[in-house]
Order: sequence, then C-alpha cells, then structure tokens
Amino acid sequence: MTGRVQASEVQQWSGGRGAAEAALAAIDPARYGSSRNHLDGAVTRLSPYIRHGVLNLAEVRDAVFTWLDEHSYNTPERRPAGQQLAGKLINELGWRDYWQRLWQQLGDGIWHDIEPLKTGHAAASYNPELPADLRDARTGLACIDAFSLQLQEIGWLHNHARMWLGSYLVHWRRVQWQAGARWFLQHLLDGDPASNNLSWQWLASSFSSKPYLFNRANLERFSSGRYCRGCPKAGRGCPFEASYDVLQERLFRPPAPADAVPIPPAQARSADAAPAGALTADPGNRPSPRNPVLWIHGEALGPANPALRAHPGQPALFVLDAPLIEGHGGPASSSGGLPLSPNRQRFLQECAATLPLEQRRGVVAQELLTFAHRHGADAIVTSTAVDPRFRAIAAELEALQQKQPAAARLPLITLAPEPFVMLERPPDLGRFSRYWRRAEPAVWAGWRPRNS
Repeated sequence: MTGRVQASEVQQWSGGRGAAEAALAAIDPARYGSSRNHLDGAVTRLSPYIRHGVLNLAEVRDAVFTWLDEHSYNTPERRPAGQQLAGKLINELGWRDYWQRLWQQLGDGIWHDIEPLKTGHAAASYNPELPADLRDARTGLACIDAFSLQLQEIGWLHNHARMWLGSYLVHWRRVQWQAGARWFLQHLLDGDPASNNLSWQWLASSFSSKPYLFNRANLERFSSGRYCRGCPKAGRGCPFEASYDVLQERLFRPPAPADAVPIPPAQARSADAAPAGALTADPGNRPSPRNPVLWIHGEALGPANPALRAHPGQPALFVLDAPLIEGHGGPASSSGGLPLSPNRQRFLQECAATLPLEQRRGVVAQELLTFAHRHGADAIVTSTAVDPRFRAIAAELEALQQKQPAAARLPLITLAPEPFVMLERPPDLGRFSRYWRRAEPAVWAGWRPRNS
C-alpha cells in the first residue's frame, strides 16, 4: 500500500459510551442539513456508535428534539420551522431504520440482487473479486487511492466518499457490488450489513431506478478540490472528466425491456410474525428468571440495552465471536466472510469495556453456557437482534443443551429495545419513500415541545 492518509482526514474513533455522548452533544442539525454532502461538512460521526447500539436511534432522535427545544423551536408557531431545520437529520435516521426493517424482511437475501441491474450489463459480466490495485491504493487516481487508504487505516469514510468509491468499483471497474460490500464490512467501524449492502445495491441499481454516477465536477465541488490538485491523472486520463451524459453513454447500454422489470422484495410479514434472522422478544408467558446471566452482543453495547435495564447487577458477558471476526462466519454473515480488521475488533472491545460485563473471545454459544453454569443461572437474557448470525447462535445454544433434561435447560429470553418509530402495521418497504410517508409523521408526533 503506497502513501498515507492525510493528517486532515485522520480521526481515530474511541469506543464506548463517553465518546458517543460527546459526539451526540456536538450535533448541530442546522449545520448538518446545509453541509452534510461536503467532506468537510458538519456530519454527526455517530454511525459507529449507532451501529453497535452504544447509542440507539431513539436516543439520537430525542437529542434532536432537545436541540430544537433549546433553540426555541418549542412553541407552536415555530414548530414547523424546527421540523424543516432538523428534517434532514431525522430523515437520515429514518434511512437506518428502513434498512434494518428491510434486513429483517430479507435476511441473507440482502447479499443477492433485489432487482435486475439497470446498467444494461448482465450480472454475470461483473468481476466477483476486488481489484488488487484498489485494495493496495495504487490505482493512480488520487481520490480513489485516498478513499481506499482511509477506509483501511481509519475505518470510516464520509458517505459521499463511499458513494464515489462504490460507483468507481461497480461502474468503471465492472466489479460485483458484493465484493465492495465485503471489503467495507471488513474495515468500517459502522459496518452494518443492512445499511452497507443495501446502499451498495442502491448505487449499483439492483435496488434503485438507475445506477449512481459522479463526475470530476461533482467530486471537486464536495471535496473542495483536494484530490484533483496534484493528481497525476487530472486533465490527462481522468476517467471522471466528462459530463453525465457522456459517462452514461460510455459506461452503460440501454437495458432490454425485460431487464427493467423489478423483482419485488419478500412480502412484508404481519406485525406479530418473527422477522427473518431476528431473535424474537420474550412472549411473556414464562416466569421472570430470578438469577439470569445477560448476553450482551454487538448490536447493543450501550446502557439502553433492555437486558441491562431489566436485570441491573446481573452477571453479563460479551463474546468476541471468533468464527465471525476470523472470517469463518460464511459469505452471507455480518462480515461477508472476511476477517474483521484490527480497528473493528478494537472498537468493539472498547465499547464493551465501558459496560458492567466480562469479555471473552471464542464460540459464543459455548462461552455463554460455560458462563451461565458458572453463575448458577436459570436463564440467559439478551436483546433482540436483526442479524441472522444471532439466530444461528440461538439455535446452537439450543442444540448444545439437547442432551440435558428439559428442566435443566436454560431458556433464552430476548427483550426488545425502544424503537425509533412505532407503526401500527408493517410499512411498504419497496422503496424508502413509501416507508417514510408512513414513518415521518409518526416520528414527529413523538416531539412534544415544552411550551405547546
């Protein structure tokens, strides 16, 4: 790998609740709304904490409402202006909730094209492997190489940089989006298969009406020209130096009529049905455990974890999932079948270290049972999870106890966290706009201005 990340782009994330609360206190919804698309804009940098439940969406939503109250948008006449001012940040929180709901619906299907590509090229014509020059940051394109370095050295990229890097990989290099998705999950501190994979599908056009493109003018505008200055290919072979019409003609061909027919996602389940890949909440038909141990997993590493709230002071365990972090969780797993980077492992451990729990590394189900038996537990309590990996672990827990008498088996009780938004019936997830028409009014209905 050549070169280093520029000093201005370096920001190591510290894991844990203290760092998350500091970042949350610094949000400015007004500046975010006006500058978020610029690499130097006032983005929140909350995503690594949200991804691992150090902060949940409900907490961030309420912090936005508090900011509006503190800036005097809590009167009836100023409330519409406040909603407009903070609307984009609330909208972005909605995107994450939407992706999570769609992951619940599709499970490991998020690794497969939801719809046919709109590029005019057959899916089989895309290379399944990540190009070595991209991974090694030696494409000769200053912007692309800088993004590759920042991804791998820091573990975070601005959303616009992710879009540019993804578009280059899929449309200019003709590589399958799954290769990029796996690469991102390996390194991103906020690597979440839902937001990650479905965003890749959006730019690739397997879950959108058209492929996402950018050109040099777009890059220069939102990066303040930092990459084009001094780039060896600027003006002499820059592949992005063209109008959108020219790039469209250069990169794509008109799709055949049959290719334009979308493949609909799986049908939405009823409100009381178990989503694919999610651990279901405890139905409440069994006595409350008197001496449970708590399983704290990587989606809920914050004090809002309902297991910690329901059973304060009980022994709790976080297990670094060895098969997953070593890349043996399978190609459709949370890591895409690649080992998690040291940065990702460090961040997880730092987040867990701020909670009252023990940490181990190993096979999760085995470690949980050993921990539970050591503490004489009568149940294992955890929080609901969207990731199919957790359902697999729950099945392994059950399988490991099959040879024990029924009375000696430890039940797994799962508790649901506070949702971002409560909806009376499952929304249409075919597109974000359909979901948001239902969700947005319900989100804002939860804001209760103090002086109204």
